[in-house]
Amino acid sequence: MDQNDVLKTEGEEDNQEQPVNKMEALLAAEGLTIDFPKRGEIRKGTIASISDGQILVSVGAKSEGIIAGKELDSIEDEILESFEVGEEITVYVVTPEDSNGNLILSFTRALEEENWQTAEELLESEGSYDSKIEGYNKGGLLVPLGTIRGFVPASQIGLGRRLTITGNSPEERYSEMVGEEIEVCVIEVDRDRRRLILSERAASSETRESIKERVIDELKEGEVRTGRVTSLADFGAFVNINGADGLVHLSELSWDHVNHPSEVLEVGQEVKVKVISIDSDRKRIGLSIRRLKDDPWDDQIAKLTEGQLVEGKITRLTNFGAFARLLLDDVEGDLEGLIHISEISENRIEHPKEVLQEGDVVTLRIIKIEEDTHRIGLSMRRVDSPAYTDLDWKTLTEEYDVTELTEETEVESEAKAETEAVEEEAEEVESETEAEADKEEAVVEETEVEVEVEVEVEVEAETEAIEEETEEVESETEAEADKEEAVEETEVEVEVEAETEAVEEEAEEVESETEAEADKEEAVVEETEVEVEIEVEAETEAIEEEAETEVVAKVEEVDAEEETEVEAEAEEVEADADPEDSVEPAEDDEEEEEEAAAEEEDTEED
Repeated sequence: MDQNDVLKTEGEEDNQEQPVNKMEALLAAEGLTIDFPKRGEIRKGTIASISDGQILVSVGAKSEGIIAGKELDSIEDEILESFEVGEEITVYVVTPEDSNGNLILSFTRALEEENWQTAEELLESEGSYDSKIEGYNKGGLLVPLGTIRGFVPASQIGLGRRLTITGNSPEERYSEMVGEEIEVCVIEVDRDRRRLILSERAASSETRESIKERVIDELKEGEVRTGRVTSLADFGAFVNINGADGLVHLSELSWDHVNHPSEVLEVGQEVKVKVISIDSDRKRIGLSIRRLKDDPWDDQIAKLTEGQLVEGKITRLTNFGAFARLLLDDVEGDLEGLIHISEISENRIEHPKEVLQEGDVVTLRIIKIEEDTHRIGLSMRRVDSPAYTDLDWKTLTEEYDVTELTEETEVESEAKAETEAVEEEAEEVESETEAEADKEEAVVEETEVEVEVEVEVEVEAETEAIEEETEEVESETEAEADKEEAVEETEVEVEVEAETEAVEEEAEEVESETEAEADKEEAVVEETEVEVEIEVEAETEAIEEEAETEVVAKVEEVDAEEETEVEAEAEEVEADADPEDSVEPAEDDEEEEEEAAAEEEDTEED
């Protein structure tokens, strides 16, 4: 009903209230009572008849009520088809009596009223009820309570359901929840604003751990489930299954080599996974995506054999070796093998990077195929190993047609024979040319020998003349040198004699001066002794002995002083003499005295 119909109906209801009230007053005055319906009242009634345009319902009034028009159209087809005559239903009194005296009833408004009453009772009791999600908007989910549509905000959605939410738009987040069962509580009722707020979180007592425990109990190894990718890590991807996260390890993403989960998955993506392990104690779920597909390993290695030579591209280096991806044209997918560090080089290396770099393409030999562990062992140092010669030859014969190889060999032999014949002719021509060249060389050599002989003779003659001249010069030079040496020796002897004579004269002068000074000193000493004797005699006899002792001491001191002065004068004389004569000092005083005496004797003799 629109607003005009509502206002019209309310006006009619107001106009009819007065006659009804008057009738009730008259009956009450006579002591009689009739249960007259009142507007807004909810009553139980019995279906009296059903026709195309109306339904008559007996509610205990003076006449049957009518459900017609919009009130009839508002009833769902399923409910309307289920009505039967004599069935008891609940109705809402819209108008006790219209202008035609009819009692107007509504079935849907009765149900709505009952639902509002139920909502208020649930709000007071804090109880919950089960329903289904019938829609959504940008803020959350739409859940009905009978004929009333309630609203579950996103913040009030249960933990288990929130863990499965992914995407940015409402369609991505909530569209798949429509039709799912849900248990909610009433947290707000406003009949005037027709506002009914519900909460799944308040109705659920589950926590994240309890949800995971429940899911783990439900899961079984080998099951295939659908989940959503919640996050990506270097070691794998986390996929949410019914509120519990499981890990798809990097090695379980694909049969091909994957460096990072982002290469094959993205957050929010819906994927099918296989449960491969369940750890109830640690509450961990192991999942796999690659095991949903057949293992291509058997098909990939069907054409590979141990000892086979292959090309490989180095993908990564480790301390223990290098990984290489096999470059095979007739094999689908990526096959990767390990070149152990001991198989890289004949020489000892500390790290593969000493020989290899990522991206290098090298020739490798397959030395091991482990079907159980899906591992391939490769080697670089065994590529040219003699141990595989027969295998390499067999591989070549299988790859190429032997008949074609024989024909090619015959053609090659014929070409080789022709080539040899041409080479022989060329060798003959070369030999003839070499013979002529040898003759010419012989003539040239003879000429060269003659010229060399003549040159040698001339050189020897010149050399002899030069040697003779040299000997004459040397003899003249030696004579001049002898003369010069004789002159120099004579001059030196003369100079030495002159210096010696001068030194001797100086020495004689020094000696004469020394003797004169000594004589003077002796005279002085004699005079001093006389004076001392005179003084000693004048002293008393009591001190004669002491005086004599003092005189003796003084005499000794004077003698020592004289000796010291003589020695000093002698040293001065020696210093003034030729330095060559005074290089080595006298060893002691006795030797000096002896030398001085000898010199005096020589002087006296002269």
